[in-house]
Amino acid sequence: MARQATCRNRLLAGLISVFSLVAATACTASESPQRPTSAAQATPVVCAAVKAGPADAPPGAVVIDPAVRDDLATKTKNSPPGTTFWLRPGTHTLGESEYDQVSPKDGDRYVGAPGAVLDGRGINRYAFTGKAGKVTIEYLTITRFDSPANEGVVNHDSAPDWVIESSTLVDNRGAAMMAGLNQVIRDNCLKDNGQYGLNACCGDVGNLVLEGNEFVGNNADDLEKDNPGCGCTGGMKFWEIDKADIRNNWIHDNRGPGIWVDTNGNDFLIEHNVIENNDGPAIFYETSYNAIIRDNTIRRNNIVEGKEFVDRDDNFPSAAIYLSESGGDPRVPARTDKIEFYGNTLEDNWSGLTLWENADRFCNSPANSSTGLCTLVQQDVAKCAPPAIAQEPLRDDCRWRTRRVDIHDNKFSVNPQAVGCQTMCARMAVLSNYGSSPDWSPYKGDVVAKSITFHQDNRWHSNTYTGPWSFVAVDTQQVLTPADWQAAPYDQDQGSTF
Repeated sequence: MARQATCRNRLLAGLISVFSLVAATACTASESPQRPTSAAQATPVVCAAVKAGPADAPPGAVVIDPAVRDDLATKTKNSPPGTTFWLRPGTHTLGESEYDQVSPKDGDRYVGAPGAVLDGRGINRYAFTGKAGKVTIEYLTITRFDSPANEGVVNHDSAPDWVIESSTLVDNRGAAMMAGLNQVIRDNCLKDNGQYGLNACCGDVGNLVLEGNEFVGNNADDLEKDNPGCGCTGGMKFWEIDKADIRNNWIHDNRGPGIWVDTNGNDFLIEHNVIENNDGPAIFYETSYNAIIRDNTIRRNNIVEGKEFVDRDDNFPSAAIYLSESGGDPRVPARTDKIEFYGNTLEDNWSGLTLWENADRFCNSPANSSTGLCTLVQQDVAKCAPPAIAQEPLRDDCRWRTRRVDIHDNKFSVNPQAVGCQTMCARMAVLSNYGSSPDWSPYKGDVVAKSITFHQDNRWHSNTYTGPWSFVAVDTQQVLTPADWQAAPYDQDQGSTF
């Protein structure tokens, strides 16, 4: 969905001492799931045990005093590029203006001592801004900054080559951080932020690495409640990002999707993560291309949103993995020319995978919420107009297509009683709506529904199913048994066991 610029902000009152803040950022045994097991053994539980920084200043470092207001920003301004700053234990603050912030120079490094906190106090919008490259932030807690929605507190301006490592970004408004080209985000706790833990945007941003982080409790402000359909919530959001590796993270208990890739994303590798207890889909891959999703543990996702569909008598197959107008295309350079989904374990989610393609959503159509944008294989929106759009290659290239999706060697299990449902929570689906608009659309009727189901090389095979699974094909009215699903004309899940 298109990004929206108007979402609610919230100021926080009062001061938090460094001791209470550290306690608040920890995930205690009583308030969080236990450390994941099996495939999740390599996934760190970061928020309960964030790595401590050096107790003494690194050689040559400029020492930042928490007792001096705005000492960090002032000394950054007065120091040459490539300076290392060591923040003493205690709560560091900036100036009294909402726009007081730290503007690093190229190669600057910020290192927090044990207990070092940078506190925006609900006053300052941003912590670290500007276009300087190769900035490093380590061992620092960053909290209570009041970034507007769709903006971020750390690397606000999406500068390149930043490294954010072993830090805690907690209880900020907006996104805890933005992303720049070649950014590395490793071993961080991103917890209870108002909108996202990470907001990565736009076309000049990519080649990202997210490794060993914990994303928990994000979208704490529940922005969708006040802005229905804004598409602006979840653990993390990627918009027009080319190449990202998301591995060995624990992504859990976020309000909304865990991972959301939106609009011309490409070349994502999502592997060895534990993704669980998110209100929305574990992974939402929308109007995007070419991805490898493998060896993840995916549990108890989409239960909140799935029940909302049932409560409003909507029979759309809401699912833990939602591929919306997304597929593989060999013309778009990536590490694969498909969407490959394999080696994953899905347990007690609200349904499995839904492969969806909105027949009315294409470049230059009113249903295209990515306004002004077109596909990666046809980037000129103006060409997607009658009469030319009715002929190839524009007929195919003017729409994001859910095709070349390969789903194999996964384990799908669901116990409806554990999920809390009687129907519609153990489904796989490949479908579209009935095309109806605009008047000049070449995709009217069941053209897209039949194409996505039978002609776009979407395949399930060699999977293992436990539970009362059913299958939705063509449209929401056709619900199939496993035997129907495996038989002609669908011929799906060959070599699978039920």
